Amino acid sequence: MTKLNVNGTDLAVDAPLDTPLLWVLRDSLHLTGTKFGCGMGLCGACTVHLEGAAVRACQMPLAAVAGKRITTIEGLGTPDALHAVQQAWRDEDVPQCGYCQSGQLMSAAALLATTPHPSDGDIDAAMAGNICRCGTYDRIRRAIHRAAGALRERAAA
Repeated sequence: MTKLNVNGTDLAVDAPLDTPLLWVLRDSLHLTGTKFGCGMGLCGACTVHLEGAAVRACQMPLAAVAGKRITTIEGLGTPDALHAVQQAWRDEDVPQCGYCQSGQLMSAAALLATTPHPSDGDIDAAMAGNICRCGTYDRIRRAIHRAAGALRERAAA
């Protein structure tokens, strides 16, 4: 059994240590918000937070995350208390097909946790590798700027 903390809950998972975190989340824990895209860590659909940093779950073996804090899209916010990036995504009407959005949101939230005033260059660098086949990149950038402003307002209040 491998111990994990997923979305604030301590869990024990019975899976081989070389199992990618993505499959542990989806198949063992039934947290299906994290998506399979390419399986090579290139598309960003499987992005989660590991100790607060954005990582590709398809490339993280269970052995590498044992005992660590993992946050998935299900743990980012709740329907009654959306994370600022989730609210900004709604306000900017970002998603089209929606498949990449959980990974996009997780990358954006990780960026804003460390960079409260991101420039367009900061956003582009942080979001590189998160592919949106619908091409909503302009809306994504606007949403990240909006979320950054909302987080700064919350911090000032």
